Amino acid sequence: MKLFRTTGGIFVEEDEQHFLIADHGWDALLSREDLPEFLSAYVERAKPFGGFHEGEVLAPICGQEVWAAGVTYYRSRGARMEESKDAGGGNFYDRVYSAERPELFFKSTASRTVGTGGEVRIRGDAHWSVPEPELTLVVSPAGRIVGYTIGNDMSSRDIEGENPLYLPQAKVYSGSCALGPGILVTASPLAHSTEIVLEILRHDRIEFEGSVELTELKRDPKALVEYLLRNNSFPSGVFLMTGTGIVPPNTFTLASGDRIRITIEPIGTLENEVA
Repeated sequence: MKLFRTTGGIFVEEDEQHFLIADHGWDALLSREDLPEFLSAYVERAKPFGGFHEGEVLAPICGQEVWAAGVTYYRSRGARMEESKDAGGGNFYDRVYSAERPELFFKSTASRTVGTGGEVRIRGDAHWSVPEPELTLVVSPAGRIVGYTIGNDMSSRDIEGENPLYLPQAKVYSGSCALGPGILVTASPLAHSTEIVLEILRHDRIEFEGSVELTELKRDPKALVEYLLRNNSFPSGVFLMTGTGIVPPNTFTLASGDRIRITIEPIGTLENEVA
């Protein structure tokens, strides 16, 4: 089943029917350890309620933070090593790819995050910007993975490549993060054959496209969550992006007006325009 935050309220979608949740707020739902079981029971006793238009869908985040894992795909490792080699940081990424401890970093707050249909941004002081399409875990306060959504970790590759210590500036700014369209709520892990598909359109033509399967993800999602929750607390739950395995060529950079489409079935499609 899928959970949506919309301008008309919170909806559960199950078997093409929609159920309005009128007695729980978003943060209260995402703080539940039993979210999959709770929603299943809710749908069983509730009556379908109309529905909503896709233009009413909001980013699925309120009081949560967004964190991200880096260098979790071999393709990402190579790209990071290449972009930072002149700054002397190339071997850092090779080392973290093979290390027991993953790279985890803070990515976004609700105010910096947009939903499907919203505008993502590129930094005015960057010259090489790319989207990073990522499977994103929805994690309860106690560390249970209760669902999945799609994330776009907008990145300024030239800033990060200049010096790895500039990563927060390359990654964290207004409009640097997109989540959505909704949350696939399930207690079961996604199949390893699940595919992440990226399309970037410029003037209604595909400028770049790529795909990767979760079989290429080196890190176990549960292990990533375990490290994230070490000495950290998230009372309303947390989103954790799991890294990207799709990297456009070095000659590509995003431009204003580009449209970014990220599809992960059975979650859906996250689509955003670059401001």
